Amino acid sequence: MSDQEFPLPPATFEFLVLSLKTQTEVHLGILHFGEESERSEPNFPIARHTIDVLSMLQEKTRGNLSMEEQRTVENALTELRFRFVQAMEQHQKLKAAGAEPKEQASS
Repeated sequence: MSDQEFPLPPATFEFLVLSLKTQTEVHLGILHFGEESERSEPNFPIARHTIDVLSMLQEKTRGNLSMEEQRTVENALTELRFRFVQAMEQHQKLKAAGAEPKEQASS
């Protein structure tokens, strides 16, 4: 396949933030591509690490971002931190109830 068939988006700060956000959502089990039977369990350590990378990026770029870029990274971090806690709580409830964690996608 050539590059003309699948054009890549511009390499922007917003694209980087959204890429990291999407990766985190996949690791939390929020996003899944493929068959439901192939859904893997959330990987909380990797999700937490990706959130930490995004937080580090926010710190290192402080004062050098446009207002829109700053809002993008702040909103992504706020949402991901909230979703991390939600996913962790749901996973723990399912484990305590004796249900398979993979079933969380069915609910």
